[in-house]
Amino acid sequence: MRKFRGIVTSDKMDKTRVVAVSHLVKHERYGKYVKRTMRVKAHDAENAYRTGDHVVIQETRPRSKDKRWEIVGRDS
Repeated sequence: MRKFRGIVTSDKMDKTRVVAVSHLVKHERYGKYVKRTMRVKAHDAENAYRTGDHVVIQETRPRSKDKRWEIVGRDS
């Protein structure tokens, strides 16, 4: 299963957090590195994580229409 590190950007939903995962991609033509951000909805059963927390997310079975990830812990 894939695992990513990210930052919680929204904690307004019940048992769901929006996590932003950023990575650098080299531009094909210019060679400059560009930051790409993937925003995903992740399952948080205990509502334990708040906006600004650094977390590790992992792929899981589909929990809803948009939720395919779960938070497995804090990123240290």
